[in-house]
Amino acid sequence: MRVVRIVAPLLLAGLVVPAFAPVSAPAAPAAPAAPVPTLVGVRAAHHPGFNRVVFDFEGGLPSDRRVRYVDELVGDASGLPVRIAGRAVLQVRLSPANAHDQDGSTAPARRAFALPNVMTAVRSGDFEAVTTYGIGLAKRTHVDVFTLRRPSRVVVDIRAAFRTVDRKVYLFDEKRYLANKEPFFTPRWRPVRPHTPATGVMDRLFAGPLKAERATGLRLLRSRATGFADLAVDDGVARVRLTGRCSSGGSTVTVAGEIMPTLRRLGPVDWVKIYDPDGDTERPMGRTDSIPECLEP
Repeated sequence: MRVVRIVAPLLLAGLVVPAFAPVSAPAAPAAPAAPVPTLVGVRAAHHPGFNRVVFDFEGGLPSDRRVRYVDELVGDASGLPVRIAGRAVLQVRLSPANAHDQDGSTAPARRAFALPNVMTAVRSGDFEAVTTYGIGLAKRTHVDVFTLRRPSRVVVDIRAAFRTVDRKVYLFDEKRYLANKEPFFTPRWRPVRPHTPATGVMDRLFAGPLKAERATGLRLLRSRATGFADLAVDDGVARVRLTGRCSSGGSTVTVAGEIMPTLRRLGPVDWVKIYDPDGDTERPMGRTDSIPECLEP
């Protein structure tokens, strides 16, 4: 009689190995993540009837572009107010987009412009591939937004079909101060709306120097103030309250050295009284200049 034997699975090192092992295909490599566009510049220029703000990108364009007016510019990560000058604030939110690379920032955090409507662009967020800027304006007007390619740009056109006049704004001259060469404050021309010149020059002052002016040593000396409020001119006396904080830091030069000559360049102003954030000043009465105690050295 013929005997048929059934061969048992092979035993190796205590493991049972089947005669025929299933073969699985290798996993497909994961698709590389799409690069996040990088903001590399913010610039602005005047065109007939409007101001154009351009956000320059490398690596493509952000797919989501949201532009709207806000009552206050707030930091994306902190939730705290961000200092910005102007009578209106236009928020520009770009995603996905970074304003930095591995070496640091690729676009300016703050830029001032001497245009009829646009006075400053301030970054309020560069967090988790979302970049946000605020544009400080002299007046809230109509806005158009579109994109251009080669190179990649997000363009914001802001209507500026209104009249302006040029007024002088005084800025701190750091180079002259370090060389001990008076005067330490230097005037620069800015466009302001004619029916609110005092507010206009103060807004332009707190917007700070232009890029080219910074290269020559001009600075905004804020003495820790973030802006101003309660500006009024009556009987030759201009009164203005600082907002935020107030401190001379022990220095003999302060924001008062910018505010007083800037406001006195206006025709009806002979005297300037500056108040601290709480509304106090050393000489509140009479036709004389006054600063708050916090600006004393």
